[in-house]
Amino acid sequence: MADTDTRVQPRKKGLTRRQRRRLSRGAQYLVFVAAVLAFAFSADWGRLKNQFAQLPIAEQMFPDIITLALKNTVLYTLSGFVVGLVLGIVVALMRLSSVGPYRWLAGIYIEIFRGLPALLIFIFVGVGVPLAFPDVQYPGGTYGKVAVALGLVSAAYMAETIRAGIQAVPKGQMEAARSLGFSPARAMISIVIPQAFRIILPPLTNELVLLFKDSSLVLFLGVTLEERELSKFGNDLASTTANSTPILVAGLCYLLVTIPLGFVVRRMESKSQEAIR
Repeated sequence: MADTDTRVQPRKKGLTRRQRRRLSRGAQYLVFVAAVLAFAFSADWGRLKNQFAQLPIAEQMFPDIITLALKNTVLYTLSGFVVGLVLGIVVALMRLSSVGPYRWLAGIYIEIFRGLPALLIFIFVGVGVPLAFPDVQYPGGTYGKVAVALGLVSAAYMAETIRAGIQAVPKGQMEAARSLGFSPARAMISIVIPQAFRIILPPLTNELVLLFKDSSLVLFLGVTLEERELSKFGNDLASTTANSTPILVAGLCYLLVTIPLGFVVRRMESKSQEAIR
């Protein structure tokens, strides 16, 4: 009887998990580089430059794009944010109220204004309300219209953010305030809401960034030359020059504000996470 070979053959080792990750990451980098190179070599940069990068046209936009358009955009955004914040606090407190009709009204408002496109809200504020109430005048004219429209858009989102922040504050804070003789309203205003705002400051700042971009819808309200914001300013000059360079310059002006704000949001989020740890 022949002797059987009982020796165990060594197994061939495959790639380790770390090697597979490195290989996968390298393949992703290669695909990304290939896509960038394909775009770079296939694009007609000459036509793009003629349509979007005409320096003489861009020079015509200064300083008005900063002193007029960007200034109006910032004013529209800040006024809308203030209106939205005040209305959002009221709606959030109604949402948390023990009175049923308040909760229902707040819920209906949030669902409607979160579901409607911002453009429809601007049309409703700028066209619908003046038709329904001819004698009603917005304080501040166009600035008042924009503040109300942006405020209605943002309040629904802010209300849910504020509500979540209030609920994140430990209940013991309210109980401690009540034990010191604070009324429920005073305890909420003096103790709970300030702590809630420290929690929700990053998402509120992010909402400010979104409002800054939504201010471009002002062009649907029929503003005057002195009331134009960045999008309207760039669109008007693009129509005049038959060139898209003003649109690109206006977009860069948006980035001058949104990128620093985005950096601030990330810093606040990281600090809040560090505080939690």
